[in-house]
Formats: sequence, C-alpha cells, structure tokens
Amino acid sequence: MSKMKAIMKREPKMGAELVTVDIPEPSDSEVLVKVIATSICGTDAHIYKWDKWSQSRIKTPMVFGHEFAGEVVKVGKNVKGIKAGDFISAESHIPCGHCKVCKNGQMHICTNLKILGVDTQGCFAEYAVIPEICAWKNNKDMPPHIAAIQEPLGNAVYTALSTDITGRSMAIFGDGPAGLFSTGVANVGGASRIFLLGTYEFNLNIGKRMGATETINVFKETDYVRKIIEATDGDGVDVVLEMSGAEKAIQDGFRVLRKGGTFVAFGIPSDEIRLNFAETLIFKGANIIGINGREMFRTWIKMKELLDSKKLNPEPVITHQIPFDKFRDGFELMLDTQDHKAAKIVMKL
Repeated sequence: MSKMKAIMKREPKMGAELVTVDIPEPSDSEVLVKVIATSICGTDAHIYKWDKWSQSRIKTPMVFGHEFAGEVVKVGKNVKGIKAGDFISAESHIPCGHCKVCKNGQMHICTNLKILGVDTQGCFAEYAVIPEICAWKNNKDMPPHIAAIQEPLGNAVYTALSTDITGRSMAIFGDGPAGLFSTGVANVGGASRIFLLGTYEFNLNIGKRMGATETINVFKETDYVRKIIEATDGDGVDVVLEMSGAEKAIQDGFRVLRKGGTFVAFGIPSDEIRLNFAETLIFKGANIIGINGREMFRTWIKMKELLDSKKLNPEPVITHQIPFDKFRDGFELMLDTQDHKAAKIVMKL
C-alpha cells in the first residue's frame, strides 16, 4: 500500500508529529483528495495544546485538521457528482443524511453530526478522504490558499448574514480569524457602522483593512461599553456578533445591544457562563441566533458569489503561508500570546 506524510496526534500530550502512514482508501460514497493547501484552525490549536476539551473529545492516534482544498484523485463507485481532477474544498461537517434534522434541510446541525479531523481522520496529510456530500467544487483558477480557508470563511458568511445587517450598526466581539472574516462580510453586506473589539493590535489593524469603522482594544480601552452606547445615540448597536466565546465578551455584547436588537452567537465558551436572563434577554426583547458552522450548502453558494464578484477579499486575514513540514512554526505563531503576529495560517503541500 502506498504511503503519505501526515501530521498526527500520536499520543495524548502536547504537540504533534510528522509521520508516514498509509494513504486512505475511499469507500463507495467517498472521494480521495490530494491535499494542496490546508489551514490551521483554533480547534487544531486546542488539539495541539492538548487542553481539557481535547482530552475529552480526541482519540489518539489520529491525523487531525479539517480546513483544506485539493484535487480529487479517486472516487467511490457510488459517487455521482464529483470526478477525478475536480478541485474541491471540504465542508467539515459530516451529516448522516437520515435524521429528522437532516431531512429538514439542516444538515449542518445533524443529530448524528461528525466533524472531519475531530471525529474522523483529518486533512493534515498529503491525502484525505471525505464523503461526496462534503466536497465543494471550486473554479479551477481559485488560488489554493483561498480555497483552503473557505470552511472558516463560511462561518463568517453564515454568522454575519444570519440577520438583516444592511444599514445597521454592529459590534463584533473577537479579533481572531472568525471575527476578521466577519468584519469583511459585514462591510460587504452593507452594515452602516462596525465596531470591532479584540485584544491584539496586530489583528485589529487587519480588521481596519477588512472594513471596521472603529477598532477597540479591550485591554487598553476598558470603558468601551459606554463609548459604544454613546456613539449610537444612547441606544446601542442593532446587531452583535459574538465570535470569541469569552464570558465577559458575551456579557458586554448584550450590554451594548439595543433593545429589540439581534445577538448572533458563534464563539464557544470554555465553561458555563453567568447571564442575567431577565435584564439581558427578556426585558431587552433581544433576538438570539445560534450559529454552528455553515449551512449546507446555502452558505457556500453565498460565499462563492461574494468571492467570484471580488467584493469580498479575505487576503488580509491570511498572514502566513508556510510549507507543510514547518507545521510546528505555524502552531507556535498561533499560540504566541505575547508577541502575537498571526491571523490565518495556511500550510502548502
């Protein structure tokens, strides 16, 4: 059997290893893809660090990673819509296709949902296998580094466009790639004013390039809640996108939200959070939208149109493109909280 290089979490501890393993064989409903570019997600950083969440979820040994693009080299006998030679990106949500939720057109929150590179072998490898349903066909001329980040970009498209934002003020909490991509989508979507709140000057400067009207470093400007409320004539913003999962950001997000406004929740808290339910939700008449991944495939269609039109440019968020075998450099850049100089990191094969 032919071999390939892969980044593997071999043991339940910090780090990962570059190993040689068998090239996987696709089942009747799967496709085998030669990976051209793959990007590092915050989830991958959690797995690399081997934090509490990873310890409870990940079963070693495994190849991780879930954001990638590549060329299809082999298809299973039941695959109809994808052929060898197609240039595809991967939808990381693997639905069962049979549960009530899937049949209701909500495959992205399938009752039996599995995640590529979390619940299955992933894409940090020279080859990866995915179900046909998860293969999104790209234009041949799409740059691989852009094709590889469509999965996380799709998160931002789904989040920012989940409610009417045209002519509305917004506050985006979180200056990681998800928040930065969302800033770009909100700008294209016609938001009248975008406050981007975060913790890293490097990332906040990218946010300005993505279309933020005003950036706020929450470590340096502690009275930002009052500032945002005053800047919106005492009302608060129409829409909040919470992209960080930090408890204080969630609480402050509701504080800056106007009465009757919409709070869109994407960031995942590391633990339970405290919230004054009556004051925050009921008396404010707040609308809340929970976001999990991307809609299959409504989000992908919107994203394709935005990228093809050139109105949405994700390039500023992609700060590094590195060789695959330099993966440790990529993780070190992501985990460096002291001299933070990275947003989205793409690895090229």
